[in-house]
Order: sequence, then C-alpha cells, then structure tokens
Amino acid sequence: MRSPISSRDSLRDDGLTLPAGMGSNAPQLRTLDAAQAEALERLCELIVPGSARVGPAVYIDALLTAMGQAHRDGVIASIEGLGELATGGADAIAPHALSPEFLALRALAVEAFYSDFVAPGRDAAGAWEEIDFHPPAAAALHKDWSYLGIEG
Repeated sequence: MRSPISSRDSLRDDGLTLPAGMGSNAPQLRTLDAAQAEALERLCELIVPGSARVGPAVYIDALLTAMGQAHRDGVIASIEGLGELATGGADAIAPHALSPEFLALRALAVEAFYSDFVAPGRDAAGAWEEIDFHPPAAAALHKDWSYLGIEG
C-alpha cells in the first residue's frame, strides 16, 4: 500500500508505467498499478464511450494520489471490483449502476473526459472538440494540468 501524501510537494515521481496501449511517451502512474489502470480505462470507456482515447486513467490516477487514504482505498476497491465485471461489457455492470462504487467511478470518468484532458503522449482530440464546445473564453485557455502533477 502506498503512503498517503500530505501536500503537493510530496507527490511521487517514481510511479509505475502505464499499461500497453497508453502511449510510449505516457506519464508515470503514481497510485494505480498497471492492472488497475487497465481496468479503469475499460470502465471509463463503458461509462463515457470514446473516452479511453484521451487516457482518463492518467487524470484519475493523479486525483487518487491527492485523495485521503480511506477515500483512495475505496475508489481503488471499486476499480478492482467493477473493472473485472466490465470485461463482460455494459450489461455486466448494469446491475451495479446505482451503487455508490459505480457512481463514484462515473463521476471521475465524466470529469476526466469532459474537463478536456488529454494525457501527455496521446494523439487524440479532447472532449471539447468532440462536442463542439468553442466559447470565446475557452479558446484563450491554456490547459495546464501541473496542479495534478501531470506535466507535458
């Protein structure tokens, strides 16, 4: 079990590599292991179809790193439990759609995609392009994910 962090200065930079298919220039995972990240990507794709292309596990891993230990452990347990079920597709996880575990993962998956995050090393358009979200203020934004410990 990884130790909890108390501030941004204590974020780990010796994380595990991402699973195959997540890009050769992909950032390091700091909380999830490769199997958990793969299960999370599978869940995100079922919850928000098309989202796996942007690397939502990288974003969610960064959020998990900053969470309190008890909450982080609960989310990881949800990923492990529902991630295995997700191998059976949407029908396999449908009975769990109203469970607190699924709802927590759904919130994270939606945030990861619709925040317009694209993991470093991924050659993909973000959600804002897909949904044609182009207000003038958004055009001037420079997306900086360094507050999550994600560089690139």
